[in-house]
Amino acid sequence: MNSDVQRIKQRFEIIGNSQGLNRAIDIGLQVAPTDLSVLITGESGTGKEVFPQIIHSFSARKHGSYIAVNCGAIPEGTIDSELFGHEKGSFTGAMESRQGYFEVADGGTIFLDEVAELPLSTQVRLLRVLETGEFLRVGSSKVKKTDVRVIAATNINLVEAIQNGKFREDLYYRLNTVPISIPPLRERIEDIPLLFRKFASDFAEKYRMPTVTLDDDARRVLVNYKWPGNVRQLKNVTEQISVIEESRLVTADKLLHYLPDYNPTKLPAIITKNSAAEPSFANEREILYKILFDMRNDVNDLKKLVLDMLQSGNHSVDVSRESAGIIKNLYKEEVPYISNAPQNEYESKSFPQNHPHIQDTEEIVEESLSLAEKEVEMIKKALEKYNGKRRQAAHELGISERTLYRKIKEYNLD
Repeated sequence: MNSDVQRIKQRFEIIGNSQGLNRAIDIGLQVAPTDLSVLITGESGTGKEVFPQIIHSFSARKHGSYIAVNCGAIPEGTIDSELFGHEKGSFTGAMESRQGYFEVADGGTIFLDEVAELPLSTQVRLLRVLETGEFLRVGSSKVKKTDVRVIAATNINLVEAIQNGKFREDLYYRLNTVPISIPPLRERIEDIPLLFRKFASDFAEKYRMPTVTLDDDARRVLVNYKWPGNVRQLKNVTEQISVIEESRLVTADKLLHYLPDYNPTKLPAIITKNSAAEPSFANEREILYKILFDMRNDVNDLKKLVLDMLQSGNHSVDVSRESAGIIKNLYKEEVPYISNAPQNEYESKSFPQNHPHIQDTEEIVEESLSLAEKEVEMIKKALEKYNGKRRQAAHELGISERTLYRKIKEYNLD
């Protein structure tokens, strides 16, 4: 390990020896002497706030001001005033002029935590500061200059935010001059016991009690847990155990009380961003359209099959597996007038030999395209199929029982 990295860990009390953590510290140390903008990314609770302090402390601006701003904690209506200042009377409550953070931190470093929470209008102002060092106070037309190094951090995927129109692409590239990625705790497995031991020792000293330790099974649980809250969650759990547990030796069963969502198998999970308890009418309409299109395709396939049988000139026609599948989908119980069908659930029946009046024509049926009529028809069929049991009928239609009640009342189907 680089000796400089080790000294930084001791100075800022950073615990861990994982490769990803050491790499992040090394990048911060190399970029510190420059004035380049830095973007720190990582999940919530990974300790991103330590790295701006490291960069500032080893830079030429270390004797200047260091201001940390949580962009997500400032209301949208006052964020411009907080960052860039305002003039007296520029808005209601502005009783006097005020300097913003960029003006106060002139010659120093400003850390913008949760930078993705900035409104788009503020992002434009920030981009101008990064490019020219100029800004305007709220309510002023006088351009001011500032010499500030900007370090930003976020736990949000900014690429996705750009695609969703919530973050400016030009600002992203301006901030992301030097990226530093902080690995989550689940990727620092070898650091988890070290962190627990450090936190347990600190809390034992704080609360004047013996240090808690883990048995072998509890240590395995600690390492295998996914830690969605990262280092912050591990610290909170360690503090809870130190205060609540009477025994200083913690077993796996006791540890699991503090990890209710522990999953030892580590199976992948499906995550849905937007889920609704009840499907919307748009979804119901899509379901009905799909049913109608499937019915039309089945009818067209059946017409093609019968036409092929008539054009073949052979009264005894072998039904292929594909054709049999089509007929099976249309008729669940019985397939009439088909000979030499595959010997499964289809029964072989003789095709009528005399059919002098059958003509090779295709019947054109005028179908109603009214969505309401098709909807009523499908609801009636579902209710008849399940003898009026609405819960089963709703399940068959792919809608909620509550929606079915509303449709029955709407179409007077009682």
